[in-house]
Amino acid sequence: QVQLVESGGGLVQAGGSLRLSCAASGRTFSSYAMGWFRQAPGKERDFVASIEWTGTNKYYADAVKGRFTISRDNAKVYLQMNSLKPEDTAVYYCASGGGPYSRLTLSSRQAGSYDYWGQGTQVTVSS
Repeated sequence: QVQLVESGGGLVQAGGSLRLSCAASGRTFSSYAMGWFRQAPGKERDFVASIEWTGTNKYYADAVKGRFTISRDNAKVYLQMNSLKPEDTAVYYCASGGGPYSRLTLSSRQAGSYDYWGQGTQVTVSS
């Protein structure tokens, strides 16, 4: 059974930083693309960032480009979030999907491209 577990969320002031982590088990994690999405109350789940299994190719949402960085190692995927804004407040989810050893494409920006999801971690940015 595949499990994704996020951690690192919390309350931070605007301008601050947080680092989210996502640990995967139950599949050959390192062979698959990973993504981060977020969902604010009353809104749809939005794409944040995705990373290829190689760790080389990445995509970012325009809203976070230049402030957030996605990375990975053999065990986890990370989301470093700097210069946080109140509008970044949301539950953040990591996801795993696509075929093994596949090239990252624009479809990685779509939630439907992912097979497995974590339970989410709350990020709250105060003004």
